[in-house]
Amino acid sequence: MEWILQAPVLFFSVIVHEFAHGLIAYRKGDDTAYLSGRLTLNPLPHIDLMGTIVMPVICAMAGFPILGWAKPVPVNPRRMGRPRHDMALVALSGPVSNLLLAMLSFLLWKIFALGFLGADLSLTLLKALQFGVIINLALALFNLIPVSPLDGSNIMLGWLSGSWLENYEKHVPYGMYIILALVLTGLLRYLIWPPILLVLAALGRLGFVPL
Repeated sequence: MEWILQAPVLFFSVIVHEFAHGLIAYRKGDDTAYLSGRLTLNPLPHIDLMGTIVMPVICAMAGFPILGWAKPVPVNPRRMGRPRHDMALVALSGPVSNLLLAMLSFLLWKIFALGFLGADLSLTLLKALQFGVIINLALALFNLIPVSPLDGSNIMLGWLSGSWLENYEKHVPYGMYIILALVLTGLLRYLIWPPILLVLAALGRLGFVPL
């Protein structure tokens, strides 16, 4: 029943992810998320039927680490100084927030691994923090896939131009179907697991014990 620990870790992580989008947009001049009440860590405004309920269930049934997303924060690029460039930075902030959470989870794991708490509590915290490392690495890599509506797509849309941009935009209406196909066929595992394993191997040299 590891999903009992995975689900809250995922939920917190995707909320921070969306909060990061809203925060960077706000700093770039767009207060849409703030005015919409979405520049908050309160989980309720961020719940998305597909991303926070259906997708995690599909991942759990497929035996894949639980992945998902929160309801995207509203962003208006036209309120930013450099709309396309700034929108790419807003998109990038989400995966960066997950990488920072993975680092924080690892540091907290190192602290609690010292064993100064009770055995049962320590074991639960260590497992949750292990999930924090793995889930946030997976979220960062997943969202960097350049398929709409993931952040990787918005990063590409912000930097491509000319015929490259025109051809790339053709996939946008089919993006969700592409993502579901990657999950259901198991191909997503091959995009995400190899780099995760490389990071876990590096952390292992620092004493991290993966699940």
